[in-house]
Amino acid sequence: MISNVNEIDTPALIVDERIARNNIASLQKHCNSAGLKLRPHIKTHKSVRMAKLQLEAGAAGINCQKIGEAEIMANAGCDDILITFNILGEAKLSRLKALHEKISKLTVVADNSTVIAGLGDVFVKTDHPLNIMIECDTGAGRCGVQSPDEAVGLAESISTLSGLKFAGLMTYPAAGDNASAAQFMKQSSAQLNARGIQGFEVSTGGTPDMWQSQAQGVFTEYRAGTYIYNDRSLLARGTCNVNDCAGVVLATVVSMPTPERAVIDAGSKALTSDLLGLDGHGHVIEYPDSQIVALSEEHGTLKLNPDSALRIGDRIRIIPNHVCVVSNLFDSAWLKELSGAYVPLPIDARGCVW
Repeated sequence: MISNVNEIDTPALIVDERIARNNIASLQKHCNSAGLKLRPHIKTHKSVRMAKLQLEAGAAGINCQKIGEAEIMANAGCDDILITFNILGEAKLSRLKALHEKISKLTVVADNSTVIAGLGDVFVKTDHPLNIMIECDTGAGRCGVQSPDEAVGLAESISTLSGLKFAGLMTYPAAGDNASAAQFMKQSSAQLNARGIQGFEVSTGGTPDMWQSQAQGVFTEYRAGTYIYNDRSLLARGTCNVNDCAGVVLATVVSMPTPERAVIDAGSKALTSDLLGLDGHGHVIEYPDSQIVALSEEHGTLKLNPDSALRIGDRIRIIPNHVCVVSNLFDSAWLKELSGAYVPLPIDARGCVW
């Protein structure tokens, strides 16, 4: 335990528990009022402690992106897990089967018959079927079936396999386009209902549009990840403000070759090189007019105003462009607890990308 932030070596990821708790409570309240179950995506924090805070606040379960993350969370007692990634290959399917036998409710997604066939082969003799949602591309241009007809066809194919159960539809919509997602899902749901398939989940998500999320007569669940910490990309969208950013990178100025250039000890291995359409590599809280113009692996270069008060040895707090990636760069963060003390926050699922 550390009582003074100046005792923390840099670069370091600092998480403010009070802000994180407020963010958790705010979105949970919104989803409750919108008639949506909230299923937080743990890819942002990759932390058992943070996941448990979300579940204690009322989350329906958790969302993981890879089996490795899900295994960590299951070992910590999380009992309702959705993995939103196509799973195939003998090694992964073997691990998935072991995970399925360990927890009460495991759900995966699929957007093609190859993935479904592989799951069917492995789970054919299971005592309780594996839940499968059909992933739908509603505009983001990533994974997902391209039409309601395809979604219905895959859903019907699942019903022919004894070890699998159709559990619903899932999408990650394009930012700012919930309308297209709702239309796609309504058409798909209507076709499924006409075939006697009812009572399934329809899951959407995305932190950028979370405050606009509504059931819209079709959605039952909302998935969001970044909201627990927030980051500069969300600041730029107006989704949050600086005081809502729970995760910051603490860095030290190690050089000032010119009055207008400073170098810090946080480079791409602490801040990530993701730009997400922004200029610069993070928002410096103490010097908002400065800009992090370049990153190498261990160096960050700041462009300053000529009259800047920044000096060698000063510490600065940086809101990263993309906090989800930053979590995966540290073995452990520092959690500023409600008491004001700083304690290690293990990033339990760091590196679990398989």
